[in-house]
Amino acid sequence: MRTLAPIRSHEEPGPAGIPTSGGPAHGTRAGLGRWSLRLPPAWPVTALFVLYPAWWALGLPSFIFAILAVPMAFQLYRKGTVRVPPGFGIWLILLVWVVLSGLMLDLTAPDTLPPSGSGRYIGWAIRVMNYTALTVTMLYVINLSERELPRHRLVRLFGFMAVVTIVGGYVGALFPQLKFIAPLNYVLPAAIAKEPFVNRLMHVEVAQVQEVLAGEASSPRPAAPFEYTNTWGENMAILLIWFIVGWVVLGGGFRRFTGYALVVAAIFPIVYSLNRGLWIGLVIAAVYVAIRLALRGRIAVLAGLALATALGGVLILASPLGNLLNERMANGHSDDIRATLSNGAVNAANHSPVLGYGANRALIGSNRSIAVGKSADCKQCGNRELGSNGQLWNLLTGQGYVGAFCYSAFFLWCLWRFRHDHTPIGIAGSLVLILMLFFQFLYGSLNTTLAYGLISVALLTRNDVHVRAARREALAARAARTEGAELRARLERGNH
Repeated sequence: MRTLAPIRSHEEPGPAGIPTSGGPAHGTRAGLGRWSLRLPPAWPVTALFVLYPAWWALGLPSFIFAILAVPMAFQLYRKGTVRVPPGFGIWLILLVWVVLSGLMLDLTAPDTLPPSGSGRYIGWAIRVMNYTALTVTMLYVINLSERELPRHRLVRLFGFMAVVTIVGGYVGALFPQLKFIAPLNYVLPAAIAKEPFVNRLMHVEVAQVQEVLAGEASSPRPAAPFEYTNTWGENMAILLIWFIVGWVVLGGGFRRFTGYALVVAAIFPIVYSLNRGLWIGLVIAAVYVAIRLALRGRIAVLAGLALATALGGVLILASPLGNLLNERMANGHSDDIRATLSNGAVNAANHSPVLGYGANRALIGSNRSIAVGKSADCKQCGNRELGSNGQLWNLLTGQGYVGAFCYSAFFLWCLWRFRHDHTPIGIAGSLVLILMLFFQFLYGSLNTTLAYGLISVALLTRNDVHVRAARREALAARAARTEGAELRARLERGNH
């Protein structure tokens, strides 16, 4: 394997998106008149995005990445040489640690129930499968040429999923009781279908109804087309960034107008989700973009962004959504639970700092008391899972400090590596990496969120090649102009 960034492939398109070699283009022209049953090279990526609502409805959201990773891996194998992103060695260490941590599955973490049953082995195997599949997905996207999958098409695939997520938010908010059993449930062996993790996936819900606001027995919070409300929230933030790039920044005419309209339409499910992490993530996004624009001297664009943000804030506060937002910020119903689980994850990592315990562990008691379990009077009590309150805490519990360090270090390394990419794709991709680092404290990342994060890394890596190529061509053109000017000056001096 070799790192992509400093290398330009023979199939690499130039800055204008035109292939620099004649081989692939000639083969394409020769076959235009022939009809073929062959799927396009990037079909697994298209199927992953465009058909995701179907995968969700079928009960496949945690398995579709592994299924589609098979043809991706086969194509990578046929390529022979596989290019990798910056810091890939750090990510490989994390993969190795996820596998090795399986040795610790039978050990009991401090203040947790002793592990029992086969569920922990199934959960660990699914985690290994998904980490591997998402890594293959990232490498696959990196190794697709611009002809096979243009960067702008990939951005638009992200945008498509953003639209699906907005629609899912409305469905979850307006029809929260809608739920059904996934067809896959009737195909799986009973032993697997009854496992809590799998059983949750098979019972598809468009919203999670939870006790969040004071004085309300329950609050419906959008989740479709994902498994959980929190997953909907973090994915909404990431996908909305790419949607704005594809439909507003790079779009024009009707597409740009539609983009603005859909961003406004997204406000309702975003507020209605009662997702404080999503709200904070969007504030981080606005601040980061403002800083990048200010550093580049884009004052007019920065002023427009500030005006749009202020106008959106006024509209929200002046509407009924404003009261909902204020009530949610005043009611942190999960703060005590999160604090208890975070402390438990750190304690577990302190006792097994190298390999962790391989998986989440059920806490004895609850955040109220080790003797208090779940009841009608305390639905928030009882045997919470260490590692369930965020990717960081999941890694600390499952893979110790080594796993947690490698996860953060990989995204930090990529963020540093692409810091000079000032294109819309570069700014958006870097922002996604920042949100990945932020959300790890609040939400789990497997599967879709980590997939979107790693595909963003792949998009940044491919875009970096084009940015570097453009810089080299600009420098070459400048040198040619300088040399020409010097030659003309010498000729003029000779004539005199």
